[in-house]
Amino acid sequence: MTPTHPLGQIVRDDAGVSLRFERHLTHPPARVWRALTESDQLRHWFPADIVGPREEGAEVVVPFWDDVAAKFSIDDPVLTGRIVTWDPPHRFAWEWEDEVLTYDLEPLEGGTRLTLQVRIGSRSPGADQVGAGYHMCLDQLVTLVETGTAPPFTDLEQDTYVADYAAIDAAST
Repeated sequence: MTPTHPLGQIVRDDAGVSLRFERHLTHPPARVWRALTESDQLRHWFPADIVGPREEGAEVVVPFWDDVAAKFSIDDPVLTGRIVTWDPPHRFAWEWEDEVLTYDLEPLEGGTRLTLQVRIGSRSPGADQVGAGYHMCLDQLVTLVETGTAPPFTDLEQDTYVADYAAIDAAST
């Protein structure tokens, strides 16, 4: 399948492996920020909620949505996390499990450049799986922001992009 949006990059350095994605949206940073941080918006594009104070250093609970936990047979559907950076509407960084996600929003004429960097931890599945998953999430996020709605998250198939990211991963080693 041809990706709807550009594939991300896989970067290997002394600190480990990270993924980098970039999307251009036709809405201002405040609208994109809302989609990244508010539960009623997360529901449409991310597999879990973020429950807790929205402030730097805050400990948060990250429960998978019930339908997502059921579809993917997630045994422990509630994880913990921490907000690393909270700088509305410019930068939001948070960690869950052993991944750190950093969203940067840059205003552009007519919209926003969204950059997501994901630092993959040692307990994460491979970069191909993680890359495919976040690519799928970002496709949903863009659809939500641009149209006001998105198909149910559980209708998506992560495997659609695994081969693409496996090829990128093989080229990055």
